[in-house]
Amino acid sequence: MLISSASLWLAETNTYVVAKERGGLAVVIDAPPDDQAIIDLLASHQLTPVALLLTHGHVDHAGGAGPVARRTEAVVYVHPSDDFLTLRLQDQLRGLFGATPAGDWEPPSVRTDLVDGEVLSLAGLDLEVRHTPGHTPGHCCFYVENEGVLFSGDQLFARSVGRTDLPGGDWNTLLDSMKRRVLDLDDDVRVLPGHGPETTIGLERRHNPFLQDLR
Repeated sequence: MLISSASLWLAETNTYVVAKERGGLAVVIDAPPDDQAIIDLLASHQLTPVALLLTHGHVDHAGGAGPVARRTEAVVYVHPSDDFLTLRLQDQLRGLFGATPAGDWEPPSVRTDLVDGEVLSLAGLDLEVRHTPGHTPGHCCFYVENEGVLFSGDQLFARSVGRTDLPGGDWNTLLDSMKRRVLDLDDDVRVLPGHGPETTIGLERRHNPFLQDLR
């Protein structure tokens, strides 16, 4: 499996393009507001995106979804519980910057709902949807079982976890979903987060200070 990533936009969000091989079909995971960089990342591997999976609706993960979808015709998948974020990107931007920056900030016109436990067969890959609310109500991780890889978005980071002080966040909910839908995975599963370096389930189980009560 080919996995290529880029750290984009002000928040240094990790965008991943995932494919069986170079020159084929691909899935994009998360789209910060830098659609050209995402298009360039795909082009560098001669990949054609068929789907764009959003871990959640925060602008640093979803702000580029509309432009990328319009430019590539990729289908956008996002959990409906995050519609209050995904459909209000400009409100989020006003909160961050005090004004709406120029550019294409329109959300994707068509979205497909993510469903917990569903296995999406896309671009020759099988990605299990794991609904992990807490950072946002609709946050989801994507697990590729046969490759032992979890795309964790802002659920789990190297030695940290997602913040819960933004609208819709809840600390107890995050810990519950972490226990049920993340820490049930094997220690050797690779964790590719929405920010920062990759890690493994085992390393975080042993060393993440936010998870010690869940051991």
